[in-house]
Amino acid sequence: MVVGFNHNVMYKGEVFHVQTEDSGIANPHIVTLIYREGTIIAARKTSYADIIKVDNLERVVEELMKEQHKGMLRRLKNGEFDARAFPSITPPAAQPAPKPAAVPQAAPPVPPKQPVRPQEKPSSLDEVILDFLMTDDK
Repeated sequence: MVVGFNHNVMYKGEVFHVQTEDSGIANPHIVTLIYREGTIIAARKTSYADIIKVDNLERVVEELMKEQHKGMLRRLKNGEFDARAFPSITPPAAQPAPKPAAVPQAAPPVPPKQPVRPQEKPSSLDEVILDFLMTDDK
């Protein structure tokens, strides 16, 4: 029986303890637990009852333990357990995006002021030209 593997890993500024153990031939299971501050955030249990009679069982179980241990370390580093490890900073459920603010429309341009004249009779061409030259819009 292999005793087990234990590693403390720094991830996102926190220490995680990863522990893998063999329960022995009487209970042929490999168990890996990941702890943060003493709380189990992830677990994996694998049976090897189907290979109990294999030659070199101890070496085979040790390899299975190493692979499971490394796999759980990879999953931790890939962020798979972040929701359980960091519940207070996990983003909330998707919320609808806020509606964009209404863009104020520009006021229509104000046409230039035309001189007001009584409509007594049509202006002559000279008067129109004189009025044009006298306006301040130059």
